[in-house]
Amino acid sequence: MTTVPLLETTTPAGSRPRRARGAGHWLAVSALLALAAFALVGPLVLPDPAAQDLGRYLEGPSLAEPLGRDDYGRSVLARLATATRLSLVLAALCVATALVLGTAAGIASAWYGGRVDAVLRAISEAFVAIPALLVVLLVSALASGGSLWALYLGLALAQWVEYFRVVRARAGLVLGSPAVEAAGLLGLGRVHVLRRHLWPDLSPLLATLASLGMVTSILAMSTLGFVKVGLQPPRAELGLMITESFPFYDVAPWMCLAPIAVLFLLTVCFLSLRTSEDHA
Repeated sequence: MTTVPLLETTTPAGSRPRRARGAGHWLAVSALLALAAFALVGPLVLPDPAAQDLGRYLEGPSLAEPLGRDDYGRSVLARLATATRLSLVLAALCVATALVLGTAAGIASAWYGGRVDAVLRAISEAFVAIPALLVVLLVSALASGGSLWALYLGLALAQWVEYFRVVRARAGLVLGSPAVEAAGLLGLGRVHVLRRHLWPDLSPLLATLASLGMVTSILAMSTLGFVKVGLQPPRAELGLMITESFPFYDVAPWMCLAPIAVLFLLTVCFLSLRTSEDHA
């Protein structure tokens, strides 16, 4: 009796099998896609979120207006769509900027070492010593009150250091591995090392950090808006919507519950994606 070798079941050296995505992961992805569609399509088909109609003061929910009107007669659903779009787009820009800056600085620090590493580490330690929200407030104070670009710059500067520290530590291990040393002896070049060794090892870590960064950015924007030191009225923003609706909670609770529900869903979905990446 002969034995047939199971060649198709072998796993290449250096790789690890990835676990199948669970139902929670796909539920989080579906919810995020639904929120993204609401944020992108809503402002195009819903009424102007800034249009006021004082004759419809605190109008209750209806088929035409599922979330009713606020104290200025503005459509709560239209403002919620605009606020969700603002949070997702600005958070994505902040995370992308922090990821690029932190990853580039981390790789450079691990690759060159010496003075380059010392300078970058000193800069990162200075940012670590300052609370993230204080960085955002300092940048916002240098610009005009409620500036969207100041908020973006502050959030990006507050987050890049996390990517730098993780990438620097991991890249140092990868660059000192026998595989990279062998690639150097063979003269394969830096592009080969980046593409075949560094990026496959760093990409899962960066995906996890990006999911957490989206949550951090969205909650930071909402926190600053809630205490009215971030974006200013009449801009539609989730934290501002919660603050503005508090005086009318007893007569129009939907105004407050709607932005809270969106914040809750965004936070849970992105944290679920982060957990699934950790266990994949």
